[in-house]
Amino acid sequence: MSRPPKQIHLAAHFPGVNNTTVWSDPEAGSHIEFSSFAHFARTAERGKFDFLFLAEGLRLREQNGQIYDLDVVGRPDTFTVLAALAAVTERLGLTGTINSTFNEPYEVARQFASLDHLSDGRAGWNVVTSWDAFTGENFRRGGFLAQEHRYRRASNFLRATWELFDSWHGDEIVADAAAGVFLGDPEAGSFEHHDEDFDIAGRFTVPRSPQGRPVILQAGDSEEGREFAASSADAIFSRHSTLTAGQAFYADVKGRLARYGRTHDELLILPAATFVLGDTDAQAQELAHEVRLAQVSGQTAIKFLEQLWNRDLSGYDPDGPLPEIDPVAGENAVSRGRASVRYHKDPLAIAREWRDLAAAKNLSIRELIIEVTGRQSFVGSPATVARQINDLVQADAADGFILVPHVTPGGLDRFVDAVVPLLQERGVYRADYTGPTLRHHLGLAEPRRAGAAKEAGS
Repeated sequence: MSRPPKQIHLAAHFPGVNNTTVWSDPEAGSHIEFSSFAHFARTAERGKFDFLFLAEGLRLREQNGQIYDLDVVGRPDTFTVLAALAAVTERLGLTGTINSTFNEPYEVARQFASLDHLSDGRAGWNVVTSWDAFTGENFRRGGFLAQEHRYRRASNFLRATWELFDSWHGDEIVADAAAGVFLGDPEAGSFEHHDEDFDIAGRFTVPRSPQGRPVILQAGDSEEGREFAASSADAIFSRHSTLTAGQAFYADVKGRLARYGRTHDELLILPAATFVLGDTDAQAQELAHEVRLAQVSGQTAIKFLEQLWNRDLSGYDPDGPLPEIDPVAGENAVSRGRASVRYHKDPLAIAREWRDLAAAKNLSIRELIIEVTGRQSFVGSPATVARQINDLVQADAADGFILVPHVTPGGLDRFVDAVVPLLQERGVYRADYTGPTLRHHLGLAEPRRAGAAKEAGS
């Protein structure tokens, strides 16, 4: 017996913080003014998306000691933006990246519980760690943590916040005017948490929110990141948006769930995906090439090359050949604050691969960078893109996608107007929201309150 078709999950990433955002496009708007966030959120809600996602950088990236201004530079505070968007949307989930390395559990729990109340149960938290001392310089504690310690702290951080969220059961406020009783349980909000990283105790100030806890998302692709997602997350972001790579990642992460007593439907796999739409597939391919040229200017191509070569290459012609000199091995001293440099584990070997590719295809520096850096995930007419998305989801390469348009704030508009109706016609995407909270949208059960099993047996 064949299984019924899977329902597709879609989310929208407000673009920025990297060169894939074409801020020079005539249609591009502000990345700071609230009107841009509001337009983007309302479009996503009109398309019945599960949630809007805001990434966050805790320090502006630098290259050769200067702010890397080929990216979109700067963004308002995540909680402030999400709280404001709660007032102009009704069903759309509101998720953001908040760092577990430099924040504190009490502060973050209080902020997310407040957001969940303000939005009537639509808050989601992308739990991340920070990997470099460069970012740490912005904070009192400074420095950085080794990878295994980062994920241990993240796990302890998350569990501490769960205890804070669950310190209220949800029935403590009785507000009985006749009896003069407001709080039915004088111990409401009491908590105590002790581990290797946190030693906290007191009273949590925010009563239990509509979801109990925010939806937990995670974006790590390392072994530690995958294990953390399998143990604790409700959804994991992935960079594997092709069939083969997507299926391998999907099977790997879903295969880890059983050891934590979890089932396959308790963790969603949501790769990030870019797209270019045209009236025809051929037109879309032409537009996609134009977008890549805008994303990788000559100046940007040299900057990308410097990140691998780990040396100043500003004197090279982006329309000329690759440098004959080799990359400088060791710690990257040119690009600071960019996580992508960690993928260059063997710069000399990667340089050899790039030289072979450039020679085989007669590519200039700029042409090579366009070739080896991220291409669009979906390119074609609306019908083609709808089919591509559905094929990948039904083949268990993903449970859905987090769409990243290249223009703000209107880059999502045509997708919602042209692709979403086709997915709805296929019967693989909702015609309307069926529940009020982000957990409803994602098909997730309410979290079991910490200590509930113990109390039930007492």
